[in-house]
Amino acid sequence: MMTSTSDWAAYLAQMEQLLALELDDARRAELQSQFSRIAAMSAPLMAYPLDDRLEVAGVYQA
Repeated sequence: MMTSTSDWAAYLAQMEQLLALELDDARRAELQSQFSRIAAMSAPLMAYPLDDRLEVAGVYQA
């Protein structure tokens, strides 16, 4: 699943509002570039098929 540049732009705009940040255009562009790189690196891992019966994570019980 690849995320388009416009999706990253929308995500960054939302995060700027939620976190009360003011990013300049250069920083915003660099963040979009980094998010795209991270998504590309993680794509093979995210595409790896898992058995439906496999538990994702254990639940801690005291």
